Amino acid sequence: MKNNDLSHETPIIVWFRKDLRLDDNHALHAAAQTGRSIIPVYIREPSQYGTGPLGAAQAWWLHHSLKDLEKALGGLGSRLMLRGGEPGSVLAALIAETGASTVHWNRRYDPNGIAVDGPLKETLGVNGITVKSFAGQLLHEPSRLKTGSGTPYRVYTPFWRALEASGEPDQPLEQPDALVSPAEWPGSEDLASWALLPTEPDWARTFSEIWTPGEAAALERLEAFVEDDLSGYKTRRDLPGTDGTSRLSPHLAMGEISPARIWHATRKLKNVPAEDVITFRKELVWRDFSYHLLFHNPQLPSENLNRKYDAFAWAENDDAFKRWTKGQTGYPIVDAGMRQLWRHGTMHNRVRMIAASFLIKDLLIDWRRGETWFRDTLVDADPASNAASWQWVAGSGADASPFFRVFNPVLQGEKFDPDGIYVKTFVPELADLPAKFVHRPFETPESILDAAGVTLGVTYPKPLVDHAKARDRALAAYNKIKDAA
Repeated sequence: MKNNDLSHETPIIVWFRKDLRLDDNHALHAAAQTGRSIIPVYIREPSQYGTGPLGAAQAWWLHHSLKDLEKALGGLGSRLMLRGGEPGSVLAALIAETGASTVHWNRRYDPNGIAVDGPLKETLGVNGITVKSFAGQLLHEPSRLKTGSGTPYRVYTPFWRALEASGEPDQPLEQPDALVSPAEWPGSEDLASWALLPTEPDWARTFSEIWTPGEAAALERLEAFVEDDLSGYKTRRDLPGTDGTSRLSPHLAMGEISPARIWHATRKLKNVPAEDVITFRKELVWRDFSYHLLFHNPQLPSENLNRKYDAFAWAENDDAFKRWTKGQTGYPIVDAGMRQLWRHGTMHNRVRMIAASFLIKDLLIDWRRGETWFRDTLVDADPASNAASWQWVAGSGADASPFFRVFNPVLQGEKFDPDGIYVKTFVPELADLPAKFVHRPFETPESILDAAGVTLGVTYPKPLVDHAKARDRALAAYNKIKDAA
């Protein structure tokens, strides 16, 4: 009897999303193993879906990352197809044009991605299309780890211990040596027509001072970090004036490198203290924990996980919020962070916490406004980490920092940027102040301000609030909801 099933000869569509890499790409690897022709595609989904870049800064990154992926695929004898539209319609059109009978993708774990992928997989299946989805975007599947009582984790340390006890992540997969092309390529849209890059003004022109998007740069950065910067990481990661962090977060956010590849690179290192490796791995696992929280609490970016904070009396102060976004608060460590964000699309992690605490507790502005601002301005914007971290600072999230723990921006600056290197880099009007005064210009003698060319209220703003009084106000507001709970 003749077998008319030709599915083993038809092309496989590999749908790239936030997994813009060839290395350790499970969906691509499985397709390549079949020996069938492969049609790689990136779909620009409608913005209201919330599945693409989270903001304008990440759109800049996406443009360059797609160009890098296109080049890398070319090196394997393949191409990257670009299509815009609702993914079900785009895939249906590609299937009709190419005769593809199988679609591969790597799973998404954010609510918006799940809302698209679940129904789409069912629809394609009903229409006779085989859909295979793969893990690999996280170190663990968010539904896998449970507490002893069978519930999701809400505290980080037990989560870390459970993940650590579950064994090493799978060995990362090497990229394919080559990909089989279809007999005829379908049409592709032009990347430039997507207008992902800012033009007038080109506010991202300084991003390239420190960033090179793409998988090749991600792998190079990982190698350099492990060889040169991982030793001493536990201490240096908190010092914004040094190059002490991995700077891998935007590459992770767009999937240009897998967490398993990063984890694997930290194995069996002879010249790196174990405490540095463990500290770095815990930072990597915080991303997994954030997705664990988001997966089990889909409203994490918009609703307080601790519902008593729903009654918190936030201030509606648009002028204060604007000054915070522009780095004009009068507190140098906060202003340096916000200006670094505008200049490079990133902010040192320690300073993120200080700046977030200042917005929430000194200004009493709703954490959701800060979360939204970071989404638009960070190149490493991530739906899980961004939301979980803002709720952590606000005290409203899982395993959160207590609300009554209010960062003092002056003391934080003096502790973590004692020589003022970070502040003077991004707040150049304070460059000539002695280190002793750089974090407290408002307490600096007039003669020293004059010698440094600083005029408060003219060349550098006076403090937006008095921190001590703002702290008292924040604690009073917190005590109202605490007493009512």
